[in-house]
Amino acid sequence: MLMVRAIIRPEKKEEVLSELSRAGFHAATVVDVVGRGKQKGIKISGIVYDEIPKAMLMMAIRDEDKEEMVRLIIKYARTSEQGAYGDGKVFISPIEEVYTISSGIPSL
Repeated sequence: MLMVRAIIRPEKKEEVLSELSRAGFHAATVVDVVGRGKQKGIKISGIVYDEIPKAMLMMAIRDEDKEEMVRLIIKYARTSEQGAYGDGKVFISPIEEVYTISSGIPSL
């Protein structure tokens, strides 16, 4: 299994979640976060905003679903055909173990 973490623009959150659900990926944890990327924040009228609001989507998926999930996230999180700075990132990492809290039983 894999953990997918997608950091996306908050205005794209509902569209991405809707399209993932339409494709059969219903489970997700959503967290509102702030941060900055390579652009080091944005400067407006002489004020630098270095904590940009984003949404983080976290999903546990089967290894074989990785390509489809990443494709959907990129397609629906982009703000234009080519994308733009600040559209976000997708991080993939292996899941070593999962436990169901109510039963205490490992589940994968």
